[in-house]
Amino acid sequence: MPVAELRARFVDGDRALPEELEAALERDERAGAREVLRLVRKRRQENRAEGQRLRHLLRYERELWERGVVLVAGVDEAGMAPLAGPVVAGACILPRDYRPRGIDDSKQLDRKERERLAEDIRRNAVCWATARAEVDEIDGLNIYRAGLLALDRAVRALSVRPDHLLIDARKLQELRIPQTPIIHGDALSLTIAAASILAKTVRDALMAEMDGVHPGYGFARHKGYPTAEHFDALKRLGACPIHRRSFQPVREALGLVPVQAELFAAPPGPEESEI
Repeated sequence: MPVAELRARFVDGDRALPEELEAALERDERAGAREVLRLVRKRRQENRAEGQRLRHLLRYERELWERGVVLVAGVDEAGMAPLAGPVVAGACILPRDYRPRGIDDSKQLDRKERERLAEDIRRNAVCWATARAEVDEIDGLNIYRAGLLALDRAVRALSVRPDHLLIDARKLQELRIPQTPIIHGDALSLTIAAASILAKTVRDALMAEMDGVHPGYGFARHKGYPTAEHFDALKRLGACPIHRRSFQPVREALGLVPVQAELFAAPPGPEESEI
């Protein structure tokens, strides 16, 4: 078989290499044929490693499924640290056999990969939803409570009620659904990672729109996060309507004294009891 055809079928075409052909390629003296064999084996090794990584990401979900819990929802938010814009939460329930290649904590992915995965998640999920807490709610409640509010809204917006929630280091006290908070959950649970991708892609798109509504701040680039470009824009232009006035850099730009010293303070009362 010509090397070009081998490459087209088994490298570019991603077809499985039959055992007898693999054995023949091992004996083939052509440099191009040996390169095809090397690339096929490299892909096979990468696929096995990715399969193992995805199985590891499903250990929390698998424990619940084995206990008979069917509808497991992942929940996560994006936009806690920015100086502007809402906080957006995502929630989703995924099929048990869903293994999206490359899924990870949304912060570890580039924009194109996040958008590709977000589309794949929306297409394959049992159900999904996003919700947000607005800037005035962030300023009125504090960012921690506003984040909880967005998470709560995302879960309530699901078209199917979950049997259990997996959440990134939080508990939603207003929801009568069993929950498991997982520290760094977006890096440890596939379902939370999927929710984080949904939340971040929605928020990034929103901040890109806000760049046209409030030009000069660079929202399409930094998405409201506290970057050098954003600080410079605040000094030059002052705060715009979507800036969080409870955040100190924004208050300083407005000439106001700092308030709400503990932006990320948890609500009072115990959070450890499962609801």
